[in-house]
Amino acid sequence: MSVFNWRTILVSLAVTMLTSACGGGSQDSANAGNSLAGKISAGGSPPPAAFGVTDSGGFLTVTSGAGLVFKVDENGGNITSIKYNDGPELQSQTKGSHIASGLGATVSYSVSGSVAKITLTTSTLIHYLLVRANENNIYMGTYVTAEPSVGELRWITRLNSTVLTNVPTESRIADNTGAIESTDIFGLANGETRSKYYGNQRAIDLSIRGVTGSNIGIFMVYGNRESSSGGPFYRDIQNQTGGDTEVYNYMNSGHNQTEADRMGFHGPYAVMFTTGATPAIPDMSWMGSYNLSGWIDASGRGKVVGNGLAGMDGNYAYTVGFANATAQYWTAASTTNGNFVRSGMKPGTYTMSVYKGELAVYTETVAVSAGGTTTLNTRTIQGDPSADTAVWRIGDWDGTPRELKNGQTFNVRHPSDVRNASWGPVTYNIGAATNSFPAAQWKDLNSPTTVTFNLSAAQVANHTVRIGITGAYAGGRPNIKINAWTATAQGASTQPNSRSLTTGSYRGNNTMYSFSVPASAFVTGTNTMTISVVSGSSGTTYLSPAFAFDALDML
Repeated sequence: MSVFNWRTILVSLAVTMLTSACGGGSQDSANAGNSLAGKISAGGSPPPAAFGVTDSGGFLTVTSGAGLVFKVDENGGNITSIKYNDGPELQSQTKGSHIASGLGATVSYSVSGSVAKITLTTSTLIHYLLVRANENNIYMGTYVTAEPSVGELRWITRLNSTVLTNVPTESRIADNTGAIESTDIFGLANGETRSKYYGNQRAIDLSIRGVTGSNIGIFMVYGNRESSSGGPFYRDIQNQTGGDTEVYNYMNSGHNQTEADRMGFHGPYAVMFTTGATPAIPDMSWMGSYNLSGWIDASGRGKVVGNGLAGMDGNYAYTVGFANATAQYWTAASTTNGNFVRSGMKPGTYTMSVYKGELAVYTETVAVSAGGTTTLNTRTIQGDPSADTAVWRIGDWDGTPRELKNGQTFNVRHPSDVRNASWGPVTYNIGAATNSFPAAQWKDLNSPTTVTFNLSAAQVANHTVRIGITGAYAGGRPNIKINAWTATAQGASTQPNSRSLTTGSYRGNNTMYSFSVPASAFVTGTNTMTISVVSGSSGTTYLSPAFAFDALDML
């Protein structure tokens, strides 16, 4: 008898013995026997368990058929276990993975052909988990009619930090020496700072991002942002690593958010599992065939086609954004002619904004119909402050402070971080390096900022000083004094009611303050302007009233 036949007999005997030991005839025992048979016959690891959902012991166990196995607690809907390729436990065992802070949802499931669908339902929210056979992805969508009680709509994947060790540095709070602001911004012994607010991408840049470990990578696909809030340049939490490695998809929050929360269907989005390599972003349009509340098919959507933008500055990228109470969209304009196309839009009337960098320089109202195309002929940009001839100018009118001192660090560290240059107070002489002018000014930290400039006799005339801010905290806004003349203080800008400059964001509502300065305020030769922070509120150091600069000039 050949060696092959002996192996076949041994495998058959092993399966028979295991089936008998398990009580015989059950699906579980058959699967166990098949698994052992595969292991013995191949001489290695068992093949992945078959695709499907098992309902047992108060848990739904979902098996992809390609190596991913996870459990959903039927008492509330949290994911309590995740394993991949028979590897170690990936799910944190202190908290589950879930929407908000856990839903207490009613859990149901169905399997239709090659797709398993788990539905988590509350009175104001329905969350979907979908798995396709032989794909190691958890596809998701979230339908809401009211904000969760925690005040944030977010998916949190809470992972085992001893396994998922390659994480973004800025949001790794392990080994900190304690909180330096509130309970969510931390210091390290070397004076550096870390927080879940740091290192986050703009919404326009969200695509796929993940964490990895030995032979494992877990990636969030952020998907459609149409029902999120804040526009194309908004940033929100993506990661935090302390006791757990956390991977988030924030759909809305109170984190310096400039728009009201949007309801309806959020997504689709997904969590993808690999052996470490970043996967390609999958097509998720198939999910529309599985009766997801709030889903709108492509046939029920429209598009906008723009045939050019005149007046663009070739040194900047331009983004065309659309927003109303139920949806937001954006697309890039061609750098050569300003043409743009935005498809897949819900029907409705939108405010269309053209952004130079992050500064809106043109707006109009646009209507979109289901299945229709709205065509716009060439639009001329008319709201760019850079188009005005200035006596002097500091910074770029682009809606950001990034070219100014410490302007590129807001998103990655606390302003007190030792890696930042001193905030001042600063005295800036016109013509000096732009990055020596402070990106932000706090009432209790680096105020006033002083600007010196020279005027000829012919330039001693009425002038307008403009100061643009990208956001503000505690009602902070600029006021100026030129030589002996002091401007009348102006009102506070409209800004989100939350921390901003310390939580990874310079971006609120861009606002320009304009000061009409009489000729009598100026002198021939050297002039001195001081910029102070005005506010009816108070605070200390980095939580005192403040604002971030966009640019400033004198016309």
